[in-house]
Amino acid sequence: MLIRILGTVSVNVDGVLRDIRASKVRAMLATLALDPGRPMSYDDLATELWSGRSLSNARNAVQAHAARLRKLVDGPGGIAIRAVPNGYLLDVAPEDVDGSRFLMLAARGAALVRTEPRRTIELLEEAMRLWRGPALLDAGDGLRCRSAAMLLEERKLDVWELVTSARLAVGDNVTAAADLGPLVTQYPLREVFCEQLMLALYRCGRQSDALATFHRTRRHLDEELGLQPSRPLRQRYADILAQDPALADGLVGVTSAG
Repeated sequence: MLIRILGTVSVNVDGVLRDIRASKVRAMLATLALDPGRPMSYDDLATELWSGRSLSNARNAVQAHAARLRKLVDGPGGIAIRAVPNGYLLDVAPEDVDGSRFLMLAARGAALVRTEPRRTIELLEEAMRLWRGPALLDAGDGLRCRSAAMLLEERKLDVWELVTSARLAVGDNVTAAADLGPLVTQYPLREVFCEQLMLALYRCGRQSDALATFHRTRRHLDEELGLQPSRPLRQRYADILAQDPALADGLVGVTSAG
C-alpha cells in the first residue's frame, strides 16, 4: 500500500490506484497519514474534518467516514484503518506514506552532502520524484493538514538547496544552473538560490550573467522589502567580481540545510 499526500490525496492498494472522491474521507486519510501508527481521537479528527465547527455527535460522524475510508484502503493484507479506544489510527509503516518517505530520504541525503555528494544527489532525486503537485492539495482546510502542507513545501525547498549543493560539489554546474534559474524566479526572496546560481553561472564561464543575477535580486529585495542583500550574498558577489580562485573549489557553496 502507498498513501499519497504529495499532491492530491490518493491510495494505491495492491497496485491499483484509488482516487478518493469524498472530501471528508480524503481529509481523514490525509490527517491519519501525517503520523501513521499514532492514534487520533474522535474529537481531534472531527476538529480537522469540520475545521472546528461544532457537531451534535462527532463520534458518529467520524465513524461514518471511517467506514467509507475502510472500504477504500483495507485490503487482503489486513486492516489499515484500525479502531482504537476513542479514535482511529492508520496502521501502515511510515515508508508507506509518500510524505514520510520523502522526509526520510531528505534526512539521509542531508547527512551525506559533504561526504558523499553523489549519493546525496541519488537520494534527493528519489525524494523529489515522489512529488506530484502541491502537498495535500485537496485535503481540506483543517489546521493540521494546512500546517503540514506548509512544512512539506518548505522542506522541498530545502531539498532543492541540498541537491544543488551536491551538484556544485561534484562539478555538475550546468545542471545546477538549469535547475536554479526557475527557482530564483519563483522564490526571489530565498537568497541562497541566488547565491548558488551565481556560483554555478560563474563556474560555467558566465561571470556577467552571475553578476546580473545579483543585481536583479538586489533590486527585488529593495522594491519588495526595502532590504539589502544578505552578507553572504554580497560576499559571493565580491568574490565573483574579484574572480577569487577559491570559487573553483567544489565545496564552495555546499550548504548544511536540513
